Amino acid sequence: MTGTRQLPPTTTARTRTRAGAGLLLAGALLTGCGAEPGEIPLSEIRAETPPAAPTPTPAPEPAVAVSAAPDPALAAAASARHNGLIVGRIFLTADRTNSAVFTIAPDGSGAQQLTRPPAQTRDDHPDWSPDGTTVAFDRTGPESAGRIWTIGADGENPHQVGQLCETGAPDCTNEEEVTPAFSPDGKQIAFSRTWGSADPTANQTQYSDLYLMSPDGTNAQRLTFLTNDKPYSGLVTDPAWSPDGRQLVFSYQTSATGQPANSRALYIVNIDGTGLRRLTPWELRAGDRASWSPDGTQIVFTTYPAGADNTPGGGIYTVRPDGTAIGALTPGPSDVFYGAATYSPDGTSIAFTQAPANGSAELYTMKSDGSNVAPLTNSPDYWESRPNWGTAVGTPRG
Repeated sequence: MTGTRQLPPTTTARTRTRAGAGLLLAGALLTGCGAEPGEIPLSEIRAETPPAAPTPTPAPEPAVAVSAAPDPALAAAASARHNGLIVGRIFLTADRTNSAVFTIAPDGSGAQQLTRPPAQTRDDHPDWSPDGTTVAFDRTGPESAGRIWTIGADGENPHQVGQLCETGAPDCTNEEEVTPAFSPDGKQIAFSRTWGSADPTANQTQYSDLYLMSPDGTNAQRLTFLTNDKPYSGLVTDPAWSPDGRQLVFSYQTSATGQPANSRALYIVNIDGTGLRRLTPWELRAGDRASWSPDGTQIVFTTYPAGADNTPGGGIYTVRPDGTAIGALTPGPSDVFYGAATYSPDGTSIAFTQAPANGSAELYTMKSDGSNVAPLTNSPDYWESRPNWGTAVGTPRG
């Protein structure tokens, strides 16, 4: 199988959007005043008066409890962690050509815009470092391909990291590097790289695979080789680390020429490139970034029905790392669109994206068993998605 990048980048909620680093907004923004171009009054984000949250009815496939005991070391580390801020992506314009990274507390308070992208530039796929001090994300502008950036949790020191090739190198046509993910020890970043000639008919770039690099952008190495023999057949993206740092789960979305055509599934690979295997069945259409539970026993992920991006009818599911016990946490099918989900550092909760048909996406939280759904944001004029839940600064990494 292979992976490839869809061209050109679209502005839907699940397409990758990269944007630059920025500064924390002043307190005035949190009162809804004084927003500059490219910024929003973030008081509009918080669910001050929570809207009626859709309360899931019993799921058609209840998540099955794991009978095997989790790794004691991972379980102990998870119980010692304290939940920190949630980072997400917010579109700043109605046409979704401009998006920024923001942070918000798990109770919906303290929203802060972290990056300040230029016009027509998109920040996307934010990911916390394990110590809660740094956010990695990708940025794409109208004249620039996707590149990985990092920024401090305080909004300081935004800068680009990586870029594997110099302009004009043989393998750098249409090259981009996106969807960064910090390793549990903070020593590596996994990411998706696409490159090669474009096939307008298939709307694909030639090659797509996962890479690893140091957080400063050095020591880059290719991890997967899905695209060597079948170029133009799909997109390899959205890596997420296992809590022990030994494996990555990632999304593979096939193109019209892929096998099977126009489908999605999650895969798992060891960090030395061995042990590649498909985790979810193609018919489930799992995609976007998955998230490993801190004790290593579950992976939460989102499914998407066939059709255009943001089509309602998918759901949020869990699966064991061995591919068994797939179960739904949300009702389905429904008229609701669900986006990427993320476990809290202590493993008791999940943050996720939800939107009504033809409506705006908001962030929600729920317990890890799917109960106690509650809105985190309430801003119908914007679109918040792609949450990643960080560890409180000063608590153990595990």
